[in-house]
Amino acid sequence: MQEILVLYYSRRGSVRALAEQIAAGIHEVPGAAARVRTVPKVSAVCEATEDDIPADGPPYVELRDLEECIGLALGSPTRFGNMAAPLKYFVDGLAGAWVNGVLEGKPACVFTSSGSMHGGQESTLLSMMLPLLHHGMLLLGIPYSENALDATRSGGTPYGATHVAGRDGQPVLSAEELLLARAQGRRLADAALRLARRR
Repeated sequence: MQEILVLYYSRRGSVRALAEQIAAGIHEVPGAAARVRTVPKVSAVCEATEDDIPADGPPYVELRDLEECIGLALGSPTRFGNMAAPLKYFVDGLAGAWVNGVLEGKPACVFTSSGSMHGGQESTLLSMMLPLLHHGMLLLGIPYSENALDATRSGGTPYGATHVAGRDGQPVLSAEELLLARAQGRRLADAALRLARRR
């Protein structure tokens, strides 16, 4: 099995719900498996640290996860039209991976969740794409051949899977959000396997 890294930060569970559906889509593609990882919270107190192992959910990401994956799905909640600080902190620390071309030529996609319909989802997705482009990754979106993209009245964009959580942070995905997240996972897995065969 070839593994695709599904890496995310989630505060209230919405991005985690998307990550789980993207991982499910990856598992639908024969020969592909999802390796789900998260990042620790960031503290404004310099001495504060997180435990080495999270209390629940997937383990924290390590450099070897990036080295061993054949593709990457990157997810974050929307923070004023940008990715959340914990994910950005992790991404900002990848200079060594960049110098060594760890992610170069691998396919990637992005996903997000916001509290409101116009909460900056697309700009957040674009902000997550920028460092991936610097790493030489090949970005994938969701094509309009996915019928749920035209039908959705909640989340879902051609830039990547999204969820509208509402002000109460509801992590329950709509039918279209679920379909689009799974489709994104399948598309990433298919592209990653095709590219891996050429290496």
